[in-house]
Amino acid sequence: MNPIRIKAIIKKEFVQIRRDARSLALAIALPMLLLVLFGFALSLDVDKVPMVVWDQSQTPLSRAYLLNFQNSRYFKITGYAGSYTQIENNIDRDISMMALVIPYDFSRQLEAGKPSPVQLLVNGSDSNTAAIALGYVSAVTQSYNRKMVETELAKSGRKLLLPVDLRPRVWFNPELKSRNYIIPGLIAVIMMIIAALLTSQTIAREWERGTMEQLISTPVSVPELILGKLVPYFVIALLDISIAVAMGEFVFAVPLRGSILLLFTISSIFLIGVLGLGILISVVTKTQLLASQLALLATFLPTFILSGFIYPIANMPVAIQLITYLIPARYFISILKSLYLKGGGIRFFWLDIIYLLLFMVLMIGLANRKFTKRIA
Repeated sequence: MNPIRIKAIIKKEFVQIRRDARSLALAIALPMLLLVLFGFALSLDVDKVPMVVWDQSQTPLSRAYLLNFQNSRYFKITGYAGSYTQIENNIDRDISMMALVIPYDFSRQLEAGKPSPVQLLVNGSDSNTAAIALGYVSAVTQSYNRKMVETELAKSGRKLLLPVDLRPRVWFNPELKSRNYIIPGLIAVIMMIIAALLTSQTIAREWERGTMEQLISTPVSVPELILGKLVPYFVIALLDISIAVAMGEFVFAVPLRGSILLLFTISSIFLIGVLGLGILISVVTKTQLLASQLALLATFLPTFILSGFIYPIANMPVAIQLITYLIPARYFISILKSLYLKGGGIRFFWLDIIYLLLFMVLMIGLANRKFTKRIA
């Protein structure tokens, strides 16, 4: 390949980018906008679950039990009911997700040393949130039960001894913030979409403007043309990655525990492969509108749904799990999460890097093979 010819193509592409200032601004602003929107709006945390309470007992013991819910960040008491009709109205109108009903004889049963049933009504239309909220209620109730038993035993000078003393310790994300899990995945998803969209217009634009015939008539070879088209957008994509990493650190306070040099090195491999995918789409379609639509279809849905970003791959049907191996963002997201949360090195994800290298070589190779220097 001739460096002079490659430099000329790169210069030509930069001139085109500079002339289309709106597209350049969009290429830089769109990742920031998407990161802000998804970063703040998308959360897997389940807290402040709206709850309505019907305390039929109205005794110090029932109020002490309710105090555990009032002091928990996982629940928000939205009101107090006086009948099942009011409870039903609250849940039907989505004012509350669940209702806690404490019976009239709550205190009498406890004072007599008997268990008192407490009714919990849950809106199961959002099954995932409902299941998590049920677990929270169980944990609060078990904590209350333990305190009650310890109080009774203390009166007789005894101490509660549990057969199993569970001492949980959370690694890598001790605060269990979903943001620390989501932001690294968002960087991969956004860059997959943006990088493919950037280069999906390059070759198609030349065909639509009638300048491809001039390029074909020059001595520039296909690899030189593709490399010259790819380099300017690789620079823009690296700038986008830098902005995304900086926003993750300073806007969302997501710690980067791994090597930033390793992060950018692996990101470069991923970006070259995705940019190659965009060029391949541009070569095949030859129209900007179709190229942008196909690039969006080929990147957004597979990356968002099948990469493990939101939905665990292990929970998918076996046939779908096999398809996920074809999604490059799956490997990049796995690497980013390891770098961000675990601070892992190459020895922990070297196989993912190999898959990304294969994807890069395959996309660039297919783009070279599909593009021919002749007028169709």
